[in-house]
Amino acid sequence: NTFFSSSLSLSTLSLTSTESSLTDSSSSDDKLRLVALRLLAPPPPQIRRFSADQSGGGQTIRRCKWISKSSDAIYVQFHDECWGVPVYDDNELFELLTMCGMLMDFNWTHILTRRQTLREAFAHFDPRKVSEMSDKEISAITANKDMNLSPNRVRCIVGNAKCVTKASPRKRTMKSSGRSLFADGVLQVVDEYGSLINYMWELAGYRAVINAFKHHKDVPLKSPKSEMMSRDMLRRGFRLVGPVVVYSFMQAAGMTVDHLVDCYRYQDCVRMAQAPW
Repeated sequence: NTFFSSSLSLSTLSLTSTESSLTDSSSSDDKLRLVALRLLAPPPPQIRRFSADQSGGGQTIRRCKWISKSSDAIYVQFHDECWGVPVYDDNELFELLTMCGMLMDFNWTHILTRRQTLREAFAHFDPRKVSEMSDKEISAITANKDMNLSPNRVRCIVGNAKCVTKASPRKRTMKSSGRSLFADGVLQVVDEYGSLINYMWELAGYRAVINAFKHHKDVPLKSPKSEMMSRDMLRRGFRLVGPVVVYSFMQAAGMTVDHLVDCYRYQDCVRMAQAPW
């Protein structure tokens, strides 16, 4: 599993939802749906912070077995505050999807220690802004030695943003329903769902998968649901979204609960996963 396979040094991803620019062009019904999703989403939990070897209230804090005394503090913080917490924000979802795709070339430590630089380069992962990046902007990113991204990698990220936000330049036809359809039968995410939130969570069934693993070796690399999501995303033109990458994304975005059952975060994440939409 990519979450376990590298030396991880993870910084916190924001748990506060922000308005996504994708809603600017959405219909009134789409906007109401997004508002409803955010209102129904459980609030960010108030989480006590402990280091990997710290105790709370005189008792040892039990975490997933891959957390050790030598684990980096920001990796521990990510485990404690973000991993397995449902994300209901377009920009955050696109950021997580992008970072999980980068796991094919880098480990989490490399990616997350450069997270702020990546955010600045990619307009805080606003899919609409990323989709409109020019060749000059792409070249500037690839020239940045701190990010160490190849031109193909950057164009892949921009291409994925276009799959979210932009209509294909190819000729359109019309379905009997009246919705625009590409000639090859592929609808853009925003055309069909109104937002990345709606698309991802509908694929996930609007409810996280709650697992009950006792040992880290039991946590899978992929699942039938990640395979299904991967197929749909590939059909729409997304790249670097194989089932293993998508499963890592599901773990990070709270679409599957893979904390071990004896981890102190397990029950909190289960409660959030069980919250009704």
